[in-house]
Amino acid sequence: MSLIRRFALLMLAVVLLALAGGVATTLTSARDTLQTQLGVKNRDNAQSLALALSQQRGDASLMEVVLLAQFDTGHYRRIMLRGGDGKPLFERLAPPQQAAAPDWFVQLLPIRADDGVAQVSDGWRAIGALELESQSAWAVDALWRAGRRATLLLALVGAVGLALAAWGLRTIRRPLDAAIVQARSLQEGRFVTVDEPPVAELRPLARSMNTMVERLRGVFDAQTQQVEQLRQQAQIDPLTGLRNRRQFLLEVQHLLESVGPQGSGLLLLRVLDLEGLNRQLGHTGADAVLQALARSLEGQAGLFPRTVIGRLNGSDLALGIDAPSAMASTADALLAALRKVLPRGPIHAGIVIGAVQLPPGTPLHQALALADQALARAEGLGAFHAVTERSGTADAALGEAQWQQALIEALRDGRVTLAQYPVCDAGGAVIQLDCPLRVQLRPGGEFEPAARWLALAARSRLTPAMDARALGLVLAEIGSDGRDRCVNFAAATLHASDVVVALTAQMAAAPQAAAHLWIDLPESLAAEHPSLVQDLTRRWRALGVRVGLEHAGASLSSIGRLYELGLHYVRIDGRFLAGISRDDALRRHAEQLSVLLRGIGLQVFAEAVQQRADLAVLWSIGFHGATGPAVERAAR
Repeated sequence: MSLIRRFALLMLAVVLLALAGGVATTLTSARDTLQTQLGVKNRDNAQSLALALSQQRGDASLMEVVLLAQFDTGHYRRIMLRGGDGKPLFERLAPPQQAAAPDWFVQLLPIRADDGVAQVSDGWRAIGALELESQSAWAVDALWRAGRRATLLLALVGAVGLALAAWGLRTIRRPLDAAIVQARSLQEGRFVTVDEPPVAELRPLARSMNTMVERLRGVFDAQTQQVEQLRQQAQIDPLTGLRNRRQFLLEVQHLLESVGPQGSGLLLLRVLDLEGLNRQLGHTGADAVLQALARSLEGQAGLFPRTVIGRLNGSDLALGIDAPSAMASTADALLAALRKVLPRGPIHAGIVIGAVQLPPGTPLHQALALADQALARAEGLGAFHAVTERSGTADAALGEAQWQQALIEALRDGRVTLAQYPVCDAGGAVIQLDCPLRVQLRPGGEFEPAARWLALAARSRLTPAMDARALGLVLAEIGSDGRDRCVNFAAATLHASDVVVALTAQMAAAPQAAAHLWIDLPESLAAEHPSLVQDLTRRWRALGVRVGLEHAGASLSSIGRLYELGLHYVRIDGRFLAGISRDDALRRHAEQLSVLLRGIGLQVFAEAVQQRADLAVLWSIGFHGATGPAVERAAR
């Protein structure tokens, strides 16, 4: 039982005891008063009646007439006249009058007044003694009415007192509730400060909690900065600020695997005779040239939605984009721009560019080989030449309209299914099943992964329908076996408030299945629209759904107030973990990232782990779960 409830019950008990005590005191005091008044009445009436009897000069018949007349008034329960020898000369008894008060009240508070006694005489001669007892029903009724009035009045006073107490409790409860919310937020990894309450006793508590929250927030911010520094060391070339070779190759491979039907492009740029440039300009001058080249590449990359830029070695830079048709114009624009930034005069500095247009599904090694061939041809032509080649398409690529129609027909015909990849912990137990949507674009063909159709579905505004179908399939699967499953939603879907409402209603309609549902959100959504993610987690947490980020690692350190998003977990992209068993810088980054996320109460999962040696390192640095070929091989 909560402290507030206990205090409220205590206040209620005190008020009820005060009410009962007040009523009891009022009733007993009123009863004593009525008993006294009734006794006085008995004595006064006895004296008056005795005086009337004395005037009858001892005539028994006349005294009887007087006594009968008095008894017949109905005010007396008993009238008795005793002679000088104590024997009754006259006695009349009447049954007790029925009071309007209930019997339990009469029995609880009986009224017993003293009898009235007076001497009857004829001059100096004593005739006898008169005893008189009045009916008490009227006194009981008066006491009953007084009791009801006192009870109503005291109940009104008690109600006012309870209302004031409730108001006082609310004023105390507000800062207590705020402290509870603050404590729960800390438990969930969110750092929330509260206003200092007006209650003096609670003000030090709020101040101390706010101080602790600010310190924890500072620790988290410092850890975030350290994680970003480690990421830079693990993924970034320190001279140019571009991705290093390992990271560039990982991200280019992801680009090649995830582009739409338009394919992709790869451009290699080589500085000719870098050693000679070092001799003529010195290391500082040569470094400045490389940095200028990197900035020019970044300027061209900013023209395209998806790009990857890196430094492959000392003299080679590379650019991958998702717009292969623009490779030739991009190479020419780079040549024109680089002529302006390279040193002039007697210094011999030149560059060559080799570019290639690639169809979707081109393997990384083939893409690099084709680009190298184009670069070799350009180098054969001399400085400031560019060669752009076009690789043969593997398939007869569908046009955009045909792809869109294929997606619509697949949805209409139900040619969609879910893949299932286990996410396991270090002991091999399955935490949940990752269930991405697969679409059969051609009847009887293969079910294609999202990398093949997602970009086009987003352009065609079909992602809401795709995600709604995926959610329905996942909820149905959970309903059949009760196993935890995960579904991912596209950013375009989550920007539409009406779609979010429909998805939420879909989950609410299956509450038992929703309690076993995990939802992946894009990392980019949290980085660019954190308030939207907060709203989504608030909605779906209430249904028992677990919400996290997928393909994370590139922007985690740039997400402001990650601890306030209400997430349950983060899935680190395998691109940022590949080779962790052989790269100390990468390991330090992943370890610090794990410490950071676990410190704010988030589970940390690894995606697409390829090597068992990498998997062993991930378990050792505190990852809660992982998926990928290495996990599946370990499970077998």
